[in-house]
Formats: sequence, structure tokens, C-alpha cells
Amino acid sequence: VLYSVFFLFIIGLTWPVAAHHSDAGYDHDSIVAFEAEVVRYVFRNPHIAIFVKAETESGQSVEWEIETGSTPIMIRSGWSAGLLSPGDVVKVRAHPELSGRPRAILNTLETADGKLWAQVEKDPEATVAATDLNGVWRGQSAFSVGKGLSQVSLTPAAIAAKEEFDYFRDSPVVDCIAPPPPSLIGTVTYLNGIEILDDQVIFRNEYFDQTRIVYLDGRDHPQDREPTNEGHSIGSWEGDVLVVDTVHFTDHPSGNGRGVPSGQQKHMTERYSLNDDGTRVLVDIVVEDSEFLAAPYNGHIEMVYTPELQLHRYDCVPELS
Repeated sequence: VLYSVFFLFIIGLTWPVAAHHSDAGYDHDSIVAFEAEVVRYVFRNPHIAIFVKAETESGQSVEWEIETGSTPIMIRSGWSAGLLSPGDVVKVRAHPELSGRPRAILNTLETADGKLWAQVEKDPEATVAATDLNGVWRGQSAFSVGKGLSQVSLTPAAIAAKEEFDYFRDSPVVDCIAPPPPSLIGTVTYLNGIEILDDQVIFRNEYFDQTRIVYLDGRDHPQDREPTNEGHSIGSWEGDVLVVDTVHFTDHPSGNGRGVPSGQQKHMTERYSLNDDGTRVLVDIVVEDSEFLAAPYNGHIEMVYTPELQLHRYDCVPELS
């Protein structure tokens, strides 16, 4: 059985949809709502996809691709690989793609048992204190590197590049390449892990399984190192404060915010410390990139200690982008 599709303008309550890697091409001011039959359910990254078939008002059968968040986000929202099967009848509310193609980003999904499913994210609450920087940390929506970078003055080269930037054409994210630091520090969407060892610190983020190694053995930055997405990081302790210095970033078309490039002149300094009660890690960030930033970015991020949560593998598959 197929069902007709209809559109609504958003005038009342809708379920919040958190931004992630490819939501820029959707119309968040309208909702497409319909009942349909599940054709295929793809539970993997860069995002979970639900393919459903429905009828238009003229009686034509149309297959829709409904995009949701990635697996770490949706697992924490209660989803699983066995949630949906071909033939299941569901009710969909989603934001349609701006291009008019039968593709949308999910707002809510109702299964036959009447249960409502969505991407659920909220600020974490601290329930236990940490004794050091080790552990799993989750950001808060009040702090955002992306928002901060968007307010920094840009050079003419950066302004020109931003005007020409097309996400689906130009972003390395569609090829499963993570944004470079500091973009993922303190995200609400994805968890950050910090592991303190004797001679290094390992930073991990779920998004594209990004891993950064900070060397604490007293070495300097090498002069002839090949640039990388994460750069080369060395660190030191100033009392209980971890100071991280990172250079040797490769060129990136969105390394200083969406559509704002970063180059090999980029230099980042981070300072990590615990707050007084040990429930948060405080991060002060300075980014300099004279080629594209007319002034340095100075940001402050806070992450809540969430040892009850665990980082999930991302294992991105580029052809799903």
C-alpha cells in the first residue's frame, strides 16, 4: 500500500534536528509528511538512510531517501540496525531537499506500534567529577567553535573562496575526511575522548574517528614534516594546565569554518584545564591563519565529564555521501 505525500509549512512544534555534515541542502522552513513503505534501511555512516516508497497525489510511485544522523548520534537516540525492515509501514515527517528531488532530512519517524523516533540531542548534565583530563567529554550547545569562527574577520581571499564554496561539490566531508581542528572540539553531537599517557596525549572524536596525538616528550615541531589534516601537535604542562601547540596543517577548503579555507600557515594553541569541581574541562583556543583570517580566532569551549557514555566507531563509507 502506498500513501500520498503532502507538504506543511512549519508553524507549530517540530522535533529539533541537530546540524551535521550534510544538512545545508534542506529546506528547514517546511515539512513533507507522509505514510510510506520501507524499501531499504542503511545503518552506517556518513549517515543512516531510510529508503521508502510513497504515492504522489497523481498516483505515481516515488522512492524517497530520508537521511538521519550518523550511527553514534542515533544509537544514543535509541536507534539500532534492526529498527526497520523492508515492508514496514512508517509515517515520515522530514525537511525536503531544496532541489526538489525526493530526498529529505528526518524530523520524526513513527513506526507501526505508534512509537516516535527522532534524532535526540540535549546538553549533558554532570553527575560525577573527574580527577584529571582523562575520560569522555561532551560539549554544550552554549559553546561552539563554528559560531565563533563565523564571527572572525576574513581576508579578501577567504571571502572570495566562501562565496564560491559549494558544500556537496567542495567539502572533503563527502569523502569521509574530517574537518581539521579545532572544529570538533567541544561538539554536542559527537563525544570527545582524552587519554593522558607519560609521553603523549591522545585526543579522539567520534566524527570520522578523528585521532590526534600530542607529543609530551620535549620534541620540537619537525621542519620537513608533510602537512596533515590534524597537523602536528606538541604539548607541555603548566601546573595542571595542558598546553598544546599545533602546526603543519594541510590546505582545507573549510578549515576555518564552512567554506572558509585554512592553509599551511595555520597555527593553533589550546589550553586544557579542569574547573573547580572537576565536572568540566575548560578549553581556550587561539587560531592564527594570516592567509585567510584577518584576525586571530580566540575561543572558549567547555565540555562536561560523561564517563557513562562511550565513543562509537564511525567507519564512514564515502559512496553514501
